[in-house]
Amino acid sequence: MKNLNPLDLYDVESELSEDELMVKETVARFVDSKVLPVIRECFEDHRFPAELIPEIAELGLLGSSIDGYDCAGMNSVSYGLICQELERGDSGLRSFVSVQSSLVMYPIFAFGSDEQKERWLPAMARGEAIGCFGLTEPHGGSDPANMKTRAKRDGDDWILNGSKMWITNGNLADVALVWADTEDGIRGFLVEKSMPGFVAQEIEKKFSLRASVTSALFFDNVRVPAANMLPGVKGLKGPLSCLTQARYGITWGVIGAAQACLKEVLDYTESRVLFGKPVNQTQAVQIRMADMARRITTAQLLSLRLGRMKDAGTYTPSQVSLAKWNNCRMALDIARDARDLLGGSGISAEYCPVRHMLNLESVITYEGTETVHELVIGKELTGVNAF
Repeated sequence: MKNLNPLDLYDVESELSEDELMVKETVARFVDSKVLPVIRECFEDHRFPAELIPEIAELGLLGSSIDGYDCAGMNSVSYGLICQELERGDSGLRSFVSVQSSLVMYPIFAFGSDEQKERWLPAMARGEAIGCFGLTEPHGGSDPANMKTRAKRDGDDWILNGSKMWITNGNLADVALVWADTEDGIRGFLVEKSMPGFVAQEIEKKFSLRASVTSALFFDNVRVPAANMLPGVKGLKGPLSCLTQARYGITWGVIGAAQACLKEVLDYTESRVLFGKPVNQTQAVQIRMADMARRITTAQLLSLRLGRMKDAGTYTPSQVSLAKWNNCRMALDIARDARDLLGGSGISAEYCPVRHMLNLESVITYEGTETVHELVIGKELTGVNAF
């Protein structure tokens, strides 16, 4: 009998194609060699490792699921594996790629004009242009329909006023995809950083996602050419379809964070000796680690099945909600328990669980809180909208 991989008890890796496995291994090597040596210091210093962007782009990780426009054209499972390995390093790095790929490049590809696609997608795939996604507002959160940002026509232009909050990549971005209410419904606008009246202000003093850029965006009579409006979508369908893409990647990403925490606990409890024997020889510790492995295995199978359905075109947004809810809760619970199992060492940044734990407090909240996804499934079960 072969020994099982503690981080992959059901041998999910054997279900991957050669191409998918190559993607996983390539990104894993990048994380091991380039991310892990710097990420603790980046987290402590509240700094995003922007120096990694060129290599991230060179590996084809930006807009990886898009065909053409210098993008890699990978399948959904490969994109999920990219997210998993990046978040094994840090949620901030996965968030950067997720926003660039799913929240900016995807809607330009799906809803943009030919001119918009040609201008932005190749540059974004090469990491030469960075994007951010402006939907959440200071008062809004889980209720995007309660949008206060407005755009009004003025000749051939639009005049944009309002603000957005908690925007990943905001101060890095060359272009912000901003959703605004108009007389014709909610529309998406490509707002370039050089446009007068547009200001991005970085949010400081975060205790989560410290190795990520998070910003507030302000729009004071910003004049946006009509050519910068996404022509292919109107209403909340636009931003919500983008969030579905990003949530899918999150379901995979948090698995990587949980695996990193379990690996830390496995190593620590083997070397930590208390009362005359290694901690991993006690029943209580083995039971808690076994529960971590059970939860990770369930999440792996859920995301793999979801990825196969996504590639087949048979998945639904509600199925993404179920996986986002389950897997984020799994990862956060594991990170918290891993921090506890490390004892006093658990609060030290020398060990990864406390960093992942703090990051996951954001991941379980953004792109649909746990409660929102529970209610999505509740509606599926009952046919009644309880929002």
